[in-house]
Amino acid sequence: MTNWRWWLCSLLFVATTVNYLDRQVLSLTYEEFIKPEFHWTDANYGTITSFFSIFYAIACLFAGKFVDWMGTKKGYLIAIGVWSGGACLHAACGWATAHLTGMGSVAAMRAVEIGSNAALAISATSVWLFLLCRGILALGEAGNFPAAIKVTAEYYPKKDRAFATSIFNAGASVGALAAPLCIPPLAKALGWEWAFIIIGGLGFLWMFFWQFMYDKPEKSKHVNEAELEYIHQDDAAEAAEKAALAAEKTIPMLQCFKYKQTWAFIVGKFFTDGVWWFFLFWAPSYFSNQFQAPATSGLGQALIFTLYAIVTAVSIGGGYLPKIFVDKKGMNPYAGRMLAMLIFAFFPLCALMAQPMGVHFNTPWWPAILIGLAAAGHQAWSANLFSTIGDMFPKGAIATVTGIGAMAGGVGSMIIQKAAGNLFTYAENAGAAFTFLGFEGKPAGYFIVFCFCGLAYLIAWSIMKALVPKYKPIEV
Repeated sequence: MTNWRWWLCSLLFVATTVNYLDRQVLSLTYEEFIKPEFHWTDANYGTITSFFSIFYAIACLFAGKFVDWMGTKKGYLIAIGVWSGGACLHAACGWATAHLTGMGSVAAMRAVEIGSNAALAISATSVWLFLLCRGILALGEAGNFPAAIKVTAEYYPKKDRAFATSIFNAGASVGALAAPLCIPPLAKALGWEWAFIIIGGLGFLWMFFWQFMYDKPEKSKHVNEAELEYIHQDDAAEAAEKAALAAEKTIPMLQCFKYKQTWAFIVGKFFTDGVWWFFLFWAPSYFSNQFQAPATSGLGQALIFTLYAIVTAVSIGGGYLPKIFVDKKGMNPYAGRMLAMLIFAFFPLCALMAQPMGVHFNTPWWPAILIGLAAAGHQAWSANLFSTIGDMFPKGAIATVTGIGAMAGGVGSMIIQKAAGNLFTYAENAGAAFTFLGFEGKPAGYFIVFCFCGLAYLIAWSIMKALVPKYKPIEV
């Protein structure tokens, strides 16, 4: 038997890695390169990250249907082509801003007096240009996971799909780990523009391989009869399942809002999704501002790498804990999952100690470790939160409720990104006049957001438990 399906799985892994690399270029070049060049404030950066969060969530609602409509091969090519083009397009923002504002050159923009009308014009113009580029990036990136999951359904029998999915999904962790090691050195050596171009260009290289390597299993010259038979071993069972699913009643989207179970999922996503995106987008800036560890320094790169290494290692157990509760303790799946989520909800409390420990010991390593544990708690929480939909809703409604939750998470993320940016700018300008629990100025602003991040999961869990205190599946 040939094993062409595993070569395709490796392509999915690379695509997911590039997906995460592309979205992190901005956060790793913001503080040292983009912020001074365009005279941005943290409020400007918060506007851009909040827009990406909500636009990505909206795009996710339609990405799956787009891939189904275009077909796997064309759909994936278009998705990665759009996001790679959007990533590379960021590099033109400096040139476009200089010409639109009449500055003529990037050097002239940098020389403008901070706070002047010219600086405000440069800032406003560049923000709009970056919003356009981030929108294109979000639109394309939304297609990655629907397309990758569709490939696994085409090329793997049921028993192998979870394993194949775990392999390509590991690209997210690898991308997060690789980003601090490659993006800041590229920006420092060649300029921030080339960091966007080179990382974005990886997607176009991937498209070349995808064009020649992918075809439907039945049409692929690399798949022999033995592998084809292995791939289609579930066809009869899947046909029966599809027939049963077609007969199963669906729930219209508006009707979903009548159920407390839907609102429990909305609450879980709304309060917590923004925490993950906050750490993803703001951690490099935090280490640079608070501990003079810019992303281009060896220390800055080591801190970000350590943070995501902890996330990768600890979050792996997220899916196993409820299984132990169900298999060993005899709990029903929902009760076991909620208990696991309560345990994982305590992990983000580590974020409460990040700022005090960092200041007390005068080292950024404690914040890196504690934020890593908090972010790992999110990943484990998120994996179980998605599973609660299957516990409560009929199969015909799962996709609808997932889409509703994704939108709620996008709205929550948009709010925290925008609020954090405005808070950091205000706190920095206020200086010693702005205090919170012993911290002054911008450090006080960081501590406020860390406090919310630390408590968000326990708040969400408490509301979810109040809405759905015990296992109660919906019957249509």
